[in-house]
Amino acid sequence: MAESVMHRARKVDPVRPNMASRLLLLALRMQAGRVRKKKAAPAPRHDAVSEPSTAEHGEDDITEIMREQAAASHRTQAGFLKALRKAMDAPSFPVGLSSLQVRRVVRVQVPGAAGPMAAKLYLPRGRIKGAVLFLHGGGFVHCGLNSHHGMCCRLARISGAAVLLPDYRLAPEHPFPAAADDALSALRWVSDLSRRFWGGAVAVAGDSAGGNLAAVVSQDAKAGLAPMPVLQLLYYPSLYGAREFPSHQHYAEGYFLSRRTMQWYGECYIAQPQDWSAPRFVPGESPDLHGLPSAVIITAECDPMRDEGAAYAKALRRAGVAVQYDCYKGALHGFLNFYAFMPYGKKALREGGRALRRAFAASR
Repeated sequence: MAESVMHRARKVDPVRPNMASRLLLLALRMQAGRVRKKKAAPAPRHDAVSEPSTAEHGEDDITEIMREQAAASHRTQAGFLKALRKAMDAPSFPVGLSSLQVRRVVRVQVPGAAGPMAAKLYLPRGRIKGAVLFLHGGGFVHCGLNSHHGMCCRLARISGAAVLLPDYRLAPEHPFPAAADDALSALRWVSDLSRRFWGGAVAVAGDSAGGNLAAVVSQDAKAGLAPMPVLQLLYYPSLYGAREFPSHQHYAEGYFLSRRTMQWYGECYIAQPQDWSAPRFVPGESPDLHGLPSAVIITAECDPMRDEGAAYAKALRRAGVAVQYDCYKGALHGFLNFYAFMPYGKKALREGGRALRRAFAASR
């Protein structure tokens, strides 16, 4: 069924987003217009900075000016990242209200690859069965413990499992493989916790870049680097690095996530040219997918990354891995972050939570 839906979607690409997605895009365009209008306002004359001239400065002066401009550029980049992360780590629904869905939310320190990292542990009501490592999206650059709080509350409630949300290191300060290494460390930690308290089973989940990390640590586990998850739950994952897919072009602009933004995220995360093809960055290119955990892969129809999730689902099936694939009609990339007013965001969380519950029940 899902594959036939994909086939029909490709015939009419680009697809028109659904109503909730169109309203979101309209709101974003209005906000962008206000920002452009504010930037277009003339600045006071004393704020103007003139370009250095070789006629007015000696070579040493020019070097010093260039050094100062480089430092200013670095400060600008740091300021941009700070503002971006503050904006993108905002919760889509009040944290306190989301927390009412679970028995307890515990702030913990988890061993990371380079030292302790902050994390949240979500404990549902009733008897806990298994644990989930949830790896947040954000292009390896932003989002964190607040942006994905509500999602983890819902997944914990629906699955009946404990959910761990780690604050892994972000790029560009910490390029590849920092995030993947931290995710692997978190999987080992939560697996041990599940073994001691919740029956031993563990699953991995993630959205977008977090879906990439969930697929990567599943392959790490297959290689014997961590206990094997019972399920990998991947929401609109990034899996193939620089490889081109038709959806990259069909939805390159105007559908929330742009192809240009995807490239910028990749350039922030990947510091060495050879790492663009590294197995722990492009899990979809693995030559051997046999023996991986069962997968639930959920994509958005109007998303440049749509075909990556679909391609991985097909590749896993060819390798004999059980896969449940769903493409949400008219949805945009990142729709889980807007679950508070997008019903299909809640639906996707229910679908994932119920799949986790079934996987944990089957593991006993």
